[in-house]
Amino acid sequence: MTDIKRRRFLTGLGVTVALPWLESTSLRAERSTEPAAPPQRMLLISNNLGILPKPFFPNSTGRDFELSPYLEELADCRDEFTVISGLSHPDVTGGHSTENCFLTGARGPTRSGFRNSISLDQYAAESLGPVTRFPTFNLGVNIDKANRSLAWTRDGALLPAEDRASVLFRKMFVQESEEAVQQQLRRLDERRSILDTLLEDTRRLEPQIGKSDRARLDQYLTSVREVEKRLESEKEWERHPKPSTEVNEPQDIHDQKRFFAKFDLMLSMSQLALESDSTRIVTLMVDAIATPAFQLHEGQQTTDGYHNLSHHGQSKEKLAQLEDADRQQLRLLRQLVQSLAAKTQGNRRLLDTTTILYGSNMGDANTHDNSNLPILLAGGGFKHGQHLAFRHDNNSPLCNLYVSLLQNLGIETDSFASSTGSLSGL
Repeated sequence: MTDIKRRRFLTGLGVTVALPWLESTSLRAERSTEPAAPPQRMLLISNNLGILPKPFFPNSTGRDFELSPYLEELADCRDEFTVISGLSHPDVTGGHSTENCFLTGARGPTRSGFRNSISLDQYAAESLGPVTRFPTFNLGVNIDKANRSLAWTRDGALLPAEDRASVLFRKMFVQESEEAVQQQLRRLDERRSILDTLLEDTRRLEPQIGKSDRARLDQYLTSVREVEKRLESEKEWERHPKPSTEVNEPQDIHDQKRFFAKFDLMLSMSQLALESDSTRIVTLMVDAIATPAFQLHEGQQTTDGYHNLSHHGQSKEKLAQLEDADRQQLRLLRQLVQSLAAKTQGNRRLLDTTTILYGSNMGDANTHDNSNLPILLAGGGFKHGQHLAFRHDNNSPLCNLYVSLLQNLGIETDSFASSTGSLSGL
């Protein structure tokens, strides 16, 4: 999709509707005579098969680095992004089994009894509180909803991704009838009643259990309290009108072979969600493993499914198809960066208040290597136009970058998962 088509699509979906942040940063925010500063937002994208590392990473470092073959696709916005090498998650190995750990950093995904931990997006949403109607949007492209996700709860439970643009659009803009709203409020009250009963039952257990079980119970009670808070927030937002638009909802793309069109559509929906302040945190998993042979160009299809292509064994034919696919994805990212840079909210570009992270749990899918992960960071007001290189033989924790992203959202923390601090150089 060209830049012109992207702009038409977004305008058509009602992006020019009055933006909630201009009126209030929260339902509970006090009105002020001072104009509200645009909030920081975050879009986290992962392709679970990564990209070819050799043409992606630059050979030089610093601000004068020479663009790699892949990064030439982003030459027009060179000063808007930073490429980072030498990052990975400590003790997160095992090839494809690491895909659900990209935003959690949970150690030992192949160990018996492994349980995932809270993902970066959910941690951020908990810390920010109910500032938007939807705490986060968790999206997918060709995703296996039952088994893969970037979003995980504090208890390590998978949050299914949404892959239908029409459903997302209706959530953001279609106002339900008063009767439907009242029914939803009653359902929320019923869920709250169930939680109250659960809390009473679990408190009766406390005197009867040992120390280790009490720790598990405390964790469970904490999760229940978090659900309670979200239910209260949902009740408040049910009474708050949605932004309106007269435009028809977008058409879903069901054909998995139209991989790039689906990716482009979900990037556009991600921008719409952030721009309308429906949410401030979006995750998007590009499930390449679940993608069959797909359309590279009009009338040209790959010779195999994405997964089999990634195990190229240095086959020139497979490498050529993978490079084509990688470049097309980077062009879509370039369009997204340019679109965000062209829009303003208040006196700032939307790009300066939106951090885009593109990366993968795979450093090299051909060899199932989970080190030296490909990381591209754009927007968010960071110091860009550089290649930050950390040791390739002893990687720095990727979660150090996550700490920096949390701090950029205004969250006061100096740790997340396996971090040892924030990431230097940003």
